[in-house]
Amino acid sequence: MSVLVQVAVENAVYHFDKLFTYAAPDSLAEKIRPGVRVTVPFGTGNRERIGMVFSIGGEESPGLKPVLSVLDREPILDGGSLDMAVWIKNRYFCTLFEAVKLMVPAGLQFRLKDSYVLSTGFTNFDRECYDGLSWQIIMVLHAAGRAVPMEKLSSALGINQDCPEFKRLLKDGTICRVNLAAVRTRDAVSKMVRPIPDFSGKLTPRQKDVYQVLTDAGEASEKELCYFTGASPAVVRALAEKGAAEIFQYEVYRRPEAFVSESEAPDTLVLSESQQTVLDNLIKEYENAGDGSRCALLYGVTGSGKTSVFLKLIEYVLSSGRGVIVMVPEISLTPQTLQQFRRQFGDQVAVFHSGLSLGERMDEWKRVRRGEAKIAVGTRSAVFAPVRDLGLIVIDEEQEHTYKSESSPRYDAREVARYRCAKSDAFCLLSSATPSVETFHMAREGKFRFHKLDGRFGEAAMPKVELVDMNWEDHPGSEHAVGMSLGEALIENFRQGRQSIVLLNRRGYHTFASCRSCREVIKCPNCSISLTYHTANRRLMCHYCGYSVPLMKKCPSCGGESLAFRGLGTQKAEEQLKELLPEAKILRVDTDSMSGRYSLERRLEEFSRGEYDVMVGTQMVAKGLDFENVTLVGVLSADQTLYSDDFRSGERTFDLLTQVVGRAGRGRLPGRAVIQTFVPEDPVLHLAAKQDYFGFAKRELAYRKALMYPPFVDLLIIGFVGGEDRLTRLAAERFLQELEGLVEREYSRLPMRVLRPSPAAIARVSGKYRYKIIIKCRNSPKFREMIAKLLIEFAGIRDFQRVTVYADPNPDRII
Repeated sequence: MSVLVQVAVENAVYHFDKLFTYAAPDSLAEKIRPGVRVTVPFGTGNRERIGMVFSIGGEESPGLKPVLSVLDREPILDGGSLDMAVWIKNRYFCTLFEAVKLMVPAGLQFRLKDSYVLSTGFTNFDRECYDGLSWQIIMVLHAAGRAVPMEKLSSALGINQDCPEFKRLLKDGTICRVNLAAVRTRDAVSKMVRPIPDFSGKLTPRQKDVYQVLTDAGEASEKELCYFTGASPAVVRALAEKGAAEIFQYEVYRRPEAFVSESEAPDTLVLSESQQTVLDNLIKEYENAGDGSRCALLYGVTGSGKTSVFLKLIEYVLSSGRGVIVMVPEISLTPQTLQQFRRQFGDQVAVFHSGLSLGERMDEWKRVRRGEAKIAVGTRSAVFAPVRDLGLIVIDEEQEHTYKSESSPRYDAREVARYRCAKSDAFCLLSSATPSVETFHMAREGKFRFHKLDGRFGEAAMPKVELVDMNWEDHPGSEHAVGMSLGEALIENFRQGRQSIVLLNRRGYHTFASCRSCREVIKCPNCSISLTYHTANRRLMCHYCGYSVPLMKKCPSCGGESLAFRGLGTQKAEEQLKELLPEAKILRVDTDSMSGRYSLERRLEEFSRGEYDVMVGTQMVAKGLDFENVTLVGVLSADQTLYSDDFRSGERTFDLLTQVVGRAGRGRLPGRAVIQTFVPEDPVLHLAAKQDYFGFAKRELAYRKALMYPPFVDLLIIGFVGGEDRLTRLAAERFLQELEGLVEREYSRLPMRVLRPSPAAIARVSGKYRYKIIIKCRNSPKFREMIAKLLIEFAGIRDFQRVTVYADPNPDRII
């Protein structure tokens, strides 16, 4: 009797996704365990797909399909990870295999490649029976003696799958297609050599020298042996052939660049009285994590020493033999964070973020899984690190939107962290100078423990903040990025040998171009957004789909030659700063200038060494950076995020300003911040200038409660994406009708408010039209059951099969 297994299959659509039952033949039964990947036939065409085994067992039924192969020698996911995949599917409306892929590094993921082989029993090697190209195909496959991927056939013979000769050989059965499961990145190995003791055979003088060195060393890599002896690899191979040495391989790890010198000693962390009190309380809560107090919020103004507190907490957790995950919101926070962690904990630290190569990501994952690294530090994906005996998860700058995924699975790493802590009896610590309003409300309600650090650490004082009214300083039509007050402050700071940071949260040179004749703004043909001018490549570019065109002289609408450029980006701010400070070295930090691998890390290191005087950039410069010599921060266009069409616009503005102001005066020298604004009377700006988080939170919570926004309700966005505007809009309207009917029939007791379909804020992106339905609700299991049922039923309506529909719970940004 065959062993039955439950398998999640890749590329299954959401409305058809479930665990599928397969029969494992006797030859594979011993290899199959939960957590291993297999290949299985799927669908009416029995196309070969990769799947993940979730469990053994199931109901026997006629016509069960067989498991074709087992891809892993041992499980790559444990039972807890498989349970988490089911939880992610139910909470974030994705497929099981999509959830599984979150937990497996990209380099370890398999892909099936179409490959071809001569049919079994093929014997007709009569050259006269085939035309020239057909004979070449047969000879390539015969010489290989195994399946050959289509890409290799294409490069060798210049053919593709539509080639008539190739299709004829496939149709008459001369060749057949097979699927090969290929891992995206292979293990890195080093070729090693060790001597065979007491060898008494005959060796040449050169071989004797190499053998003696090898005997003294015990073992060495082939590369090292050749380097130190001057011998060639052929000499080493000759030793192995004569039985004097053995060549073997062992796995080596591809490690990310550390940017920390080997001789650098760990920091001696001395805590203030306030820090020590908070640490003592956190340790007590950690010890009692199994009693329900699994989450805590650590609040402290910028520079108050929150990092030192959780570093000491991590030391305590490691001393108890348990593992730790530390999450930071963006790659720009990682370099300095890693420096601190590597100084403190050495090689126990593994790194997880998208800036690593596939090989580096895979090897860091292996180090954690094998217990060789006990601390996983990284961005959102680090929450899935396979840390052994997880004891603590730290979420730094917990308010950041980058913790929420904007593509399927649309998970929130903060929620996943709390789930993992609940299942592992671990402790979750959220840390920020500007906690999200939702997190602060949960702490105020007693659902999270709350800890506060008073004042900045040591001698550092909060910077003095000045709001500059640009209605008086700015001249109409001048478009100067830097006003007089900020300009004078920058000049004075440079004369004193101090460094400055300038924030302008907008890339490019000019933000849009318009025609003076017809007033038309030059837009992206694929998106409903204006093109941004970049001076570095002299092109107009779309920041959504990547479309770009060379800078034009004529208006594409009317042909007029009077184009006007408006708006300021970081490239123009950099240019104006160079005019203002011709002797200063200016560093621009944005995604355009920091696209190279490790370029951001190297530039920040150079800035910390004083090789630059002013750093200007987007929000990449606003958070997590700590430079003692920075005593001035300037903010250009502070109103930019204040009036966006999002209920979180005030919170985003307060967070960004508070964080960037906090970069000034973090050492012994006093700091100053100059914020340029056209609305100096706005209360959010005043609260940010005073660094008054509690005043802001009180005001914001009153506003949210009055208008029924989180944290007093949950939000669910139903998104619709399609190539035709009318069809996409009709799909959204039909979905609303189906929702009304389903609620009336089965879910009338669920509390919710539904807003009618409306276009997304940017209605068209990459040629696709976008609509949304906003639902204010309570995100309960019953509500998620209703939405999942509705998504499945709606997928069966044939009229809207060209429209993609998805659900996004509690999005950080409303599209």
